[in-house]
Amino acid sequence: MTYTVQQFTESLGADRPSAHLDAPLAGLWWDAKGDWDRAHKCVDHLNDRAGKRVHAYLHRKEGDLANAAYWYGQVGQIIPDVSLEAEHALLVTELLAD
Repeated sequence: MTYTVQQFTESLGADRPSAHLDAPLAGLWWDAKGDWDRAHKCVDHLNDRAGKRVHAYLHRKEGDLANAAYWYGQVGQIIPDVSLEAEHALLVTELLAD
């Protein structure tokens, strides 16, 4: 099933993420719901690019910039110079497009 950004956003009214979302997107879903710990548990064990990228974002949001920099480095990036909200939106859009 293809999931759209609009569907992702509308699903935030639910109690849990759709089963159609993979772990990185589920992490972003929990993050949008304000549950950083659940978001982190979705990705902290992943070794793929998407998991590492969401992991980096979550540590940036947490304020642990050294840890965030490590995870951004794992995917060949530096800490982005955009708001957390903008980065979240970009990640959701990119991951849904994959």
